[in-house]
Amino acid sequence: MPDVSNIWWGLLLLGLCAGLLSGTLGLGSGTVLIPVMVLLLGLPQKSAQGTALAVMVPMALWGAFLYWRNPDIQMSLPIIALLVPTALVGSLIGVHLAGRVPVHVLKRVFAVYLIVIALKMLISPGVPKQPKTKEPASRQNAALIQKENVDELASG
Repeated sequence: MPDVSNIWWGLLLLGLCAGLLSGTLGLGSGTVLIPVMVLLLGLPQKSAQGTALAVMVPMALWGAFLYWRNPDIQMSLPIIALLVPTALVGSLIGVHLAGRVPVHVLKRVFAVYLIVIALKMLISPGVPKQPKTKEPASRQNAALIQKENVDELASG
């Protein structure tokens, strides 16, 4: 493990960058922390992964809380409720796999993952297109209710 007494300021800056990118872009801080810890600090890949996960927990909880408090951001409790338990199971499996997979394979898989995600985000369109309607949804709903009422009266 590296001696942090000489690089403490760099670690503080790294933490700030990881938090800034995570909060702004929703990135897992591992995409920032792991490469820096491996390439610049010389940490072993698996140690960097574990360290990044330990940093991520409080940062993710704090970020999620701040997003939750923002009235302009809608978070879905059903989606969260479905993702959390399966993500925990996936994490358990992933940690066991990481313990068995050779380091050079982990590094390559991580690098390919980053490249694929980056390319996908560069190539794909920004926002999914919403179907165009001639009338606002409220007018369409009102027209549908009106038609149902007329049909009901006609049949009764």
